[in-house]
This record gives sequence, structure tokens and C-alpha cells, in this order.
Amino acid sequence: MPIAGKGMLLTSMNIDAEHEAEFNRWYDREHLEERVAIDGFLEARRYVAHDGNPKYLSLYSTETFEVLDSPAYRAALANQTAWSMTNIARFKNMIRAVARITISQGTGRGAALGIIRLRPSGGEDKLRAALHEQLDPAQLDGIISLHLLESDPALSKPITDDPSTPNPGAGDWFVLIDGTDESAIPPAVARFVDNAALKPLMISSGVYRLMWDIAKSDIGR
Repeated sequence: MPIAGKGMLLTSMNIDAEHEAEFNRWYDREHLEERVAIDGFLEARRYVAHDGNPKYLSLYSTETFEVLDSPAYRAALANQTAWSMTNIARFKNMIRAVARITISQGTGRGAALGIIRLRPSGGEDKLRAALHEQLDPAQLDGIISLHLLESDPALSKPITDDPSTPNPGAGDWFVLIDGTDESAIPPAVARFVDNAALKPLMISSGVYRLMWDIAKSDIGR
């Protein structure tokens, strides 16, 4: 499986320009390493939009899905650093998906990422089977691997929002498309956009550029 582990936390947000330099400094100097250090977390990747919204995207892979509701992770959420609390309070348009990786095909990871957000409306087994046929990189030039994330509705809540606020997107699914270059992503996205069965379920799509990544083995070197 090209994505390490069975669970994934996906976060995406915008930040006002006046706070952007500090936001990036916090992510690069504290936040990613802090999260990967949690028991059960394996790696994290940071992206910036080439053509997408929100502007920033991060992916955190975990050994199992259960890690994302573990005592260690809940303790980290409950004991944020002062720097974290300052930056989290500034998030705009946040997406936070706590998800199972249910399909992952291909080998390796790319410098560019396509992301498609889908909102299932019943018939999840049938939809998953249909997506499995689409998530094959073999016939797509420049595409390294493709993946399906299925969000858990109970756990997928933006941490900056009132937890009692309705969140119709909490159970959304995300297709991830790893490619060698941003130009390779749109033709792969078109497979889903042009699919009559999938098009009514689409909420958004975007193309992102990898900023950097970190694995558990990188910490403490």
C-alpha cells in the first residue's frame, strides 16, 4: 500500500495574509513534528494549493484508524501548545476529516496531489466498488498512486468550530491522486468529473503541490 498505515487525518484551511508567515513557521517548526511524534502516527505531508481552496492541506498517516481516537491523540488535542492555540484560532474555512484508508493502489507518492471531495448519499458498498475500478493508476501517465479516504462522521469535526453545529460534510469521502507534476493531475480528475454516476456526489476538487514531508524515523536524528 503506497500510503503508510490504515488511518488518515486530513486538515485543510485558509489563513489571512497578515498571519501567514507565522502560520507557516509554526507548521514547519513545531506542528508537523509534534503530531508525527504521537504514538501510532507514522508520517505527515504538507501541501499548498496550485489550483484549489482552501490554500493549505496536510495529511497525517496513522498505523490504524483507531489511533485517531486514542488516548494519546486525545491528550494532544486537549493540551495544545500556546503557539498552536494562537494559530488554530486563526484558521478559516477549515476541513478536518478523520478517515479510514479503504483503497490505496499504485506504488509511491508524488510531488503533486489531486483531491476530490465526494458526499455519498447511500449505497456506500456500490460506490466503493465503482471507485475501486477508477482508482487504477496503470493507464494514467504521470500518476503514481490513487487512494480513497472515508471520513468518520462522529470524529470529523473542525476543532475551531462549535461541536454542536451541524456538519453535513463530516461523512464525506476524499479521493487522493498522487502525481509527478501538477500537469498530470487534471486528466486524472477528469475521470471522476466526467463520470455520470459520480458527478452528482462531487463537492469540490483541487490540485496541490507538496511542500515537505516528515516520517517518524526523521524525528530525533
